[in-house]
Amino acid sequence: MKVLIVEDDVNLAKALGYILMENKYEVDLVHNGEEGLNYGKSENYDIIILDVMLPKMDGNEVCKQLRRSKINTPIIMLTAKDSIKSKIEGLDSGADDYMTKPFAPAELLAHLRALTRRKGEVIFEELEHLDLKLNLSSHDLSCKAKTVNLSYKEFCIMEILMQNTSSVVSKQNLIDKVWGTNSTAEDNNVEAYISFLRRKLEFLKSKAKIETLRKAGYRLVAADDK
Repeated sequence: MKVLIVEDDVNLAKALGYILMENKYEVDLVHNGEEGLNYGKSENYDIIILDVMLPKMDGNEVCKQLRRSKINTPIIMLTAKDSIKSKIEGLDSGADDYMTKPFAPAELLAHLRALTRRKGEVIFEELEHLDLKLNLSSHDLSCKAKTVNLSYKEFCIMEILMQNTSSVVSKQNLIDKVWGTNSTAEDNNVEAYISFLRRKLEFLKSKAKIETLRKAGYRLVAADDK
């Protein structure tokens, strides 16, 4: 799951990012409202954590513009103000949830889980597709009695493929979600990791294969689904 944090307090943003990464979230950090709006419009995020008091554009305006642009990503607003009026302004701007600083890390994680459930998603410890099992904690990929451990990027790509088995995942989507929207990664970086994963699927003797659709992307299919 990928989270965008828009927070002008650089130390706080780094601390929040560390907490989330320790809990298996992917994180992008930006420090002003204009960047937050541009990143949020990319639609590559599962949740946005948005501070209210931001330079260049305040959080309420960022939220309004995201909603006007038909971006439905769940948004948690952060503020030092604990007034009812402030909370109403945030929620009326299109936010889904509201947190007052300071807060405990466990509280933030609970809010993230609650928003995920509202989206109709359930976070499992393991993903399954065909004869494969992907452990989301250990990053182990298993097929019957065989298991291999995936590197971080291999794991991220396999997780995305296993969560989107009914659709084609583009190279650009993988770059944005695995390397980050500011990354200099290119198509050949994705191709290299797809090659690594194919070798591991062969080692596992899985019937699952990563299919390349020219100029479209990749999808995970059964070997005879061609």
